Amino acid sequence: MKIHDVPGFPNPLRVRIALAEKGLTDQVQFVNVDLPGAEHKDPAFLAKNPTGTVPVLELEDGLFISECTAITEYVDNLDGNPVLTGKTPREKAVIHMMQKRAESELIDPIGDYFHHATPGLGPQLQAHKSPDWAGREDFGRRRRVKAEAGMRYFDGVLRDQPYVAGDQFSMADITVLEGLVFAGYAEIPVPGDCTALAAWRGRVEQRPSVQAA
Repeated sequence: MKIHDVPGFPNPLRVRIALAEKGLTDQVQFVNVDLPGAEHKDPAFLAKNPTGTVPVLELEDGLFISECTAITEYVDNLDGNPVLTGKTPREKAVIHMMQKRAESELIDPIGDYFHHATPGLGPQLQAHKSPDWAGREDFGRRRRVKAEAGMRYFDGVLRDQPYVAGDQFSMADITVLEGLVFAGYAEIPVPGDCTALAAWRGRVEQRPSVQAA
C-alpha cells in the first residue's frame, strides 16, 4: 500500500494515527505531496483523486481511495477486527455520527477559515481558492465562530463520557484531535473553559499511536 500525503498535516495525521493503531505503519510506503507547490491540483494528482485533497491510499491493484473516513474504514477492517470504526451496528452508527459531526462542526469550518481568511499555505494556492470566498472577512469570522462552537459542543460531550463516541477510542476521537491540531495552525485557540476537551486531548495525545504519528 502507498499513502500519498504530507507529514504533519491534519488530515494525513488522521490516517497515520489509524495505521499506527492497527500496527500497519511499516507496511505502507508514504509518498510526499507538495501542497504549498499546489502539486495536489496538478492533472497527475487529480487523476488519483479528482477532489485534489490528501491523503490518498493507493492499493497494489491500482485502486485509489481518498477521504480519511473511507481510508480508515479500509485499514481498520483488513484484519476483521475493527477497533476504530465499530463492531456492532450500534457502535458503527454512533461512531459515524460523531465522525460526521467532528468534520462538519470542527475540521471543515477550521479549514475554511484557514484557507480563506488567512494566507493559508501560500501564494501558489491562491488561484485555486474560490473568488467568492477569498477576502470575505465576514465569511471567515462566521466559520471561526462555528469552529469555536464545535469545540464547546465536544467539550460538553466529553464531560459525560471518556471518548467522543462513548467508552472506547475511535475514529471520531482521531478526527476531533486533528481538528484541534488544525485550529492551532489557524491560530484559533481552544476556549479556556473547555476543560473537559483539554483533559481529553492530554490523554489521547499520550497514546502510542498518536505519539508515533
